[in-house]
Amino acid sequence: MNFELNEQQLSIQKMARDFTEKKVAPKVLERDETREYDRSLYEDLCSMGFIGLPYEKEYGGEGLGYMEYALAIEEISKVDPSLSVSFSVATSLYGGSLHFSKATDEQLKRFLPPVLKGNHLGSFGLTEHTAGSDVSGMLTFAERKGDEYIINGSKCFITNGPLSDYFAVYALTDRELGPKSMATFVVEKNTPGFTIGARHNTMGIRSAMVSELHFTDVHVPVANMISPPGEGFHTALKTLDGGRIGIASQALGIAEGAFEIARKYLMERKQFKKPLYKNQHLSFRMVDLATQIEMAKYIVYKAACDKDAGKPFSLSAAKAKMIAAETAMKVTTDAVQMLGGNGFMKEYHVERLMRDAKITQIYEGTTEIQKIVLSKQLFV
Repeated sequence: MNFELNEQQLSIQKMARDFTEKKVAPKVLERDETREYDRSLYEDLCSMGFIGLPYEKEYGGEGLGYMEYALAIEEISKVDPSLSVSFSVATSLYGGSLHFSKATDEQLKRFLPPVLKGNHLGSFGLTEHTAGSDVSGMLTFAERKGDEYIINGSKCFITNGPLSDYFAVYALTDRELGPKSMATFVVEKNTPGFTIGARHNTMGIRSAMVSELHFTDVHVPVANMISPPGEGFHTALKTLDGGRIGIASQALGIAEGAFEIARKYLMERKQFKKPLYKNQHLSFRMVDLATQIEMAKYIVYKAACDKDAGKPFSLSAAKAKMIAAETAMKVTTDAVQMLGGNGFMKEYHVERLMRDAKITQIYEGTTEIQKIVLSKQLFV
């Protein structure tokens, strides 16, 4: 058992850290205020090879693994979780939909390189207003006619929606069979009948672009179907397992970012003629947070390593997502409290990180869903 990162991983970690400090950090507050997405930052991630880190080189990837991907997400999330979730969705949800599907080599070479290497964004279209944790409520329907499927329906809470050129869309093909008939399609931007709906006004990850998708008689060639009817549900579950590693890494980074702000503040701020960290209650509280972050880090890294080793990783991903998200919420809330009035001010960043942390307990499977996943394995 080796707890040390190798040279390749340390290099990627440093590259992500330097990029985040130099390019991402300077205008992060402005982006949170204006809700504007800086696409040039995403293009930088593409040019550095980050979007394709865990995928094969023949499909536009870097031929590395989820461990390297998790490290990059973690570093960016310390400063800007809005950018990291855009990265995560393109890599692990759009890319994962193809990776875990029945996609042919021809389809992989057609649909992966533009997103992994070509500055195009990808999205994951599963959630609907009637189908969140329970996909049996899905209404989006794809009807086959000749060499095409005609898709009707809508999706919501779609990260990268207004930005993407490629969408992995999940739809039913038999209403009586429900999720057992689910298929997966790649729908390209500007396909007639496919429109981007309202952008959601979110509590956190304010500069991420999250929207609805609408499908009105959208004709999609059979050649764009990457999981046939009956296989789409399995593809979605495996894709979400991989996505949970990305969100766990995001939550870990958020916790670390808030912790570091609080640590520096307690060293610099004086009350009662001494630095705040000299207050034993506050220093002990920080010890507790540091320990929780360390525990979260090990389970997040284990999940990434399990996937890279070809081991079953559904349970470790669920644990990582649950533990890291709860840790992020705890650390950011405590950081706001320890900064006192300044913690409530935007220029100190911790209130923004607290808002951003909340969504990690919700998307790609709520904390409660992770507990359902994990409890099923306890009583067998």
